[in-house]
Amino acid sequence: MEFDQSWRSIPVRVYYEDTDAQGVVYFANYLRFMERGRTEWLRAHGVQQSELMQNLNLCFGLQDTNIKFIEPARFDDSLIVQTRVTDARGARIKFEQCVRRHSDDGELLASADCVAACLTADAYRPTRLPQNLFSLPSD
Repeated sequence: MEFDQSWRSIPVRVYYEDTDAQGVVYFANYLRFMERGRTEWLRAHGVQQSELMQNLNLCFGLQDTNIKFIEPARFDDSLIVQTRVTDARGARIKFEQCVRRHSDDGELLASADCVAACLTADAYRPTRLPQNLFSLPSD
């Protein structure tokens, strides 16, 4: 399956609700930021997940995540979540993701490798990715 391996970036602002008592982003919220990144990568490549579910009875479920925390993000930080697909075959899509501080140096805060499985939406059983699932980016 052919797909675009370039990075897709989205901005994320750290809100008070994202932080712990010390004003540091709670570790689980990096997963939320990365979920947004994966969703926007799919959207940029012509995959609307709601339409996928309604029209093809398909959805994605995260199967595996390996995340490395490097530096903390803090309340009111401006972040960039970068996402790209490194492999897509069978029923799996492999994503590489980075969360960086939105600054001149783009300090790396966290990185992850994630594997999402293509599933039937009604029974949550693995199924092959549709052959021409990804289109070229629209921008």
